[in-house]
Amino acid sequence: MRLNPRITAFLLALLISTITVAFLSFVNGVNQSMLFVVGLASFSASFFMILYAIEILVYREVTKMHQTIQRLKLKDFSFPRKEIVSNSNPLKKLNQEIFVYVAKKQQEIDELKKLEVFRREFLADVSHELKTPIFAAQGFILTLLDGAMYDEKVRDKFLLKAAKSLDGLDALVKDLVALSQMETGEIRMHKEKVDLRLLTLEVCEQLENKANQRNTVLKIKPDQMPHAWVKADPQRISQVMTNLIENAIKYGNDNGKVIVHFEEDKKHFAISVRDNGPGIPSEHLPRIFERFYRVDKSRSREKGGTGLGLAIVKHILSAHGSKITVASKVDKGTTFTFKLDKME
Repeated sequence: MRLNPRITAFLLALLISTITVAFLSFVNGVNQSMLFVVGLASFSASFFMILYAIEILVYREVTKMHQTIQRLKLKDFSFPRKEIVSNSNPLKKLNQEIFVYVAKKQQEIDELKKLEVFRREFLADVSHELKTPIFAAQGFILTLLDGAMYDEKVRDKFLLKAAKSLDGLDALVKDLVALSQMETGEIRMHKEKVDLRLLTLEVCEQLENKANQRNTVLKIKPDQMPHAWVKADPQRISQVMTNLIENAIKYGNDNGKVIVHFEEDKKHFAISVRDNGPGIPSEHLPRIFERFYRVDKSRSREKGGTGLGLAIVKHILSAHGSKITVASKVDKGTTFTFKLDKME
């Protein structure tokens, strides 16, 4: 026989009334009518009290616990946490606290799984990025050792190529070290008053040769803004602007334009770097700030770079309390935007 709250309450009430009547039957002066009334009263009172205690306070909450377990199995973590404070029922509190605890642990597990996937991808990317310049330099040097070194033209050509590969390896290692130091907080930002417009002009002058090679026009707007004083680390913000403008030149179209635009409000300067290149497909946008992520891997390797530039930009701006965003349309171009605090 399956017990439910009503049957359980009935049996317990019957037991209580039977015991009560049995004890009263030994009392002098108690007749059958009195025993009947006491038995009926004790049965009724016991039945409803036990039913309420079992069904309302226990059975329903146990059922809710079962439902909570089912929701957790389905990873449904939507839950109004305010009720934990306001609810006085200990079983309800226990149910809710178990739910929140398990939900947090499940989210931690999910996060650890994502980090594990990220770690594997990162190790695979690092090993691949390191192998490429090492094998290239190794190949050139072995060719020279096999006899090509006695041909002056071939020797000079291969040594230059080997040196270029090692320079790429050096840049990659430096970027990895810098990124690691930023993530662990070893590199701190030394903020001071910086004229970002002047700094951007200097970056554009440094990249002028690269822009000329692709017939790319570099512009800073608005023309009438003489200064853009911000609170920032000049070296790191110069690195940010260099990365963004160089990427715009590198991945834009030939005969294109790169526009750096400053917009001022009461507390900030909003800086955007826009090109009119081929753009980035929407499915790639959420991942372009990841380390070594490349939209077009073959094209990116041809154009050079370590694949860490945007990741470094993101960390530098994050250390400045800012966030970089990207907007792009295929065949229309790409715009990177961030804000920095003004400094009068």
